[in-house]
Amino acid sequence: MLLELRDISVNYGKISAIRNISIGVPEGQIVTIIGGNGAGKTTTLRAMSGMLPLQGGEIYFDGKRVDGMAPHKIVAHGIAHVPEGRRIFPDMTVEENLRTGAFLRKDKDKIEADLEDVFNRFPRLRERRRQRAQTMSGGEQQMLAIGRALMSDPRVLLMDEPSMGLAPVIVEEIAVIIEEINQRGLSVVLVEQNAVLALELANYAYVLETGNMALEGPASELHDNEHVRAAYLGL
Repeated sequence: MLLELRDISVNYGKISAIRNISIGVPEGQIVTIIGGNGAGKTTTLRAMSGMLPLQGGEIYFDGKRVDGMAPHKIVAHGIAHVPEGRRIFPDMTVEENLRTGAFLRKDKDKIEADLEDVFNRFPRLRERRRQRAQTMSGGEQQMLAIGRALMSDPRVLLMDEPSMGLAPVIVEEIAVIIEEINQRGLSVVLVEQNAVLALELANYAYVLETGNMALEGPASELHDNEHVRAAYLGL
């Protein structure tokens, strides 16, 4: 496994958020985590990226233990996080936002090549490269958040609710972007309230319920699971 969570638990103060969950992310695959509000999905991603300390358990990336590392060191190892709500820098330009994604890197020529690659992948970002980020639409801001994460040159991309608040046509566009990113060899961990979308995109899926692991399996099998269909797919 490229990224592995082993029996991790996370608390908010005295409140248990996730309890003894284990997740594996193979290299080059899309893994999704689905569940209702308060299930612990965002908490799990924040633990992966070092933003929350573990109460118990261990996290390994490429065979090396990374829990307890500072978030910027985890980014340097190759794990990038596209947070819920995008969290772009609103008063900075599109290009300035993108360049912040490469702030830990020293390979200047490769940074410029990657910036050009992001602009090729997201033509609207090229058109708006001098525009302040806060003036863009929600869909464009989501593309910017993804592009900024890609500028760190990651091996795993953590994506938290990338379809939230977006029009259906933009959701479809974001789905295509996720597939294209994965096809280029990048592993993706996808947290999504839109379980139909998540299971269509993913190779493997985990279902969290109130901080506990309820189900796991190939995404196609979970799509046909009666409990998942009733609880999360509206079927």
